[in-house]
Amino acid sequence: MTASETRPLNAVRSFPSDFLWGTATAAYQIEGAAREDGRTPSIWDTFAHTPGKVFEGHTGDVAVDHYHRFPEDVRLMSELGLGAYRFSVSWSRVQPTGRGPAVQKGLDFYRRLVDELLAAGIEPALTLYHWDLPQDLEDAGGWPERSTAERFAEYAGLVADALGDRVKRWITLNEPWCSAFLGYGSGVHAPGRTDPVAALRAAHHLNVGHGLAIQALRAALPGDSQLAVSLNLHEVRPLTPSAEDREAARRIDAVGNRIWLGPMLEGAYPEDLLADTAHLTDWSFVKDGDTATAHQPLDLLAVNYYTPTVVSHGGNGVRGSQDDGHGLSEYSPWPGAEDVAFHQAPGDRTAMGWAVDPDSLYDLLTRIAAQYPGLPLVVSENGAAYEDEVGPDGTVHDPRRAAYIHAHLDSVHRAITDGVDVRGYFLWSLLDNFEWSYGYAKRFGAVHVDYETLKRTPKSSAYWYASVARTGELHAP
Repeated sequence: MTASETRPLNAVRSFPSDFLWGTATAAYQIEGAAREDGRTPSIWDTFAHTPGKVFEGHTGDVAVDHYHRFPEDVRLMSELGLGAYRFSVSWSRVQPTGRGPAVQKGLDFYRRLVDELLAAGIEPALTLYHWDLPQDLEDAGGWPERSTAERFAEYAGLVADALGDRVKRWITLNEPWCSAFLGYGSGVHAPGRTDPVAALRAAHHLNVGHGLAIQALRAALPGDSQLAVSLNLHEVRPLTPSAEDREAARRIDAVGNRIWLGPMLEGAYPEDLLADTAHLTDWSFVKDGDTATAHQPLDLLAVNYYTPTVVSHGGNGVRGSQDDGHGLSEYSPWPGAEDVAFHQAPGDRTAMGWAVDPDSLYDLLTRIAAQYPGLPLVVSENGAAYEDEVGPDGTVHDPRRAAYIHAHLDSVHRAITDGVDVRGYFLWSLLDNFEWSYGYAKRFGAVHVDYETLKRTPKSSAYWYASVARTGELHAP
């Protein structure tokens, strides 16, 4: 019996009074207005318009039209009693070529959004990069090139200068593992390249770009600003206790987790990662001072979690036994771990095929807290996709999502009770939206969107989560 199963579901659990309750989105998934006010294509515009890359040819051209409907969406958040909203800025909306001065119309959209949030009493949490690199920078080489990291720092400074007087919470990168290894390794994400060395080079320059951006933000922002990075850290479990399976788990932990935690929080790449990938590269693209640049003081570590990662020895270079929700590819997103096989954890599944395992969130939070004591944590993404339908009465009843959120919030509460400094929780996602290579086929939203009319309808889980957020007390759905 798991720890979560021994805790009575009907017990009310009180969170700290200053705990931050929020929800989250990403620019390309919701904004639309792909060609308005000076915005130019990002790698996701190009990728989505490439035949065969996204389910049924779906694109984010319109998405859910948040660019024009953001006042309505902020009103929804206010009505649901949410205290914070994590959104991302579209780089190519603000700086269309990834170089030079900002486009004021692009910045004005985010100024209006932030002002609307503050007027509603909702704290903005801004993510600078959620996978949408300007296509011009990809044409110049993309994240495998050092120049992209330098451009990212310049972009960070532009956004900070425009919004730093109103936004206190900043995240540099969202899930750089996906950017590097799904974008340049397996090719199931934009820009769709399949080169393991390019993926490792991209990972390094994302690390460097993060550090340079933190420096730029520190120089431009008030001293009380809180800076973080959002990592989709893998809670890796060996399928069996065998030495071979434990070795498989170590390899995945190296290229999934420690490739970021090492440079960002310790100032060095793990030696075992370098050894694992020595047959691919000598890492000569790492220059003197790079890891010191990546290793900048952070105010928070933001953690994204959905499901555990179960592995064994004996893969074939394909992550085919575990569709991670980003699609399957004949190319591995795990350089240095091509001989690792992936397995589904037992238990219920979401519409993505992901195992529901809230205990792994507790394990992840406690492990990170033990490894990096004194560094506050925030859960910056957690949620589930299910097959939601509007009922005859016009409501959307989604008890499985409410149960998922409840179980994972229970794990967060248990971690806090056990001494982990978790400051907040951001539900993914506010709205049903463009789910990357799955197009509009998967619904993560607390708010249902009719993709024909764009009508918003809060689901029953949204009303339940709102009651938790308003009171700070977790109760059974």
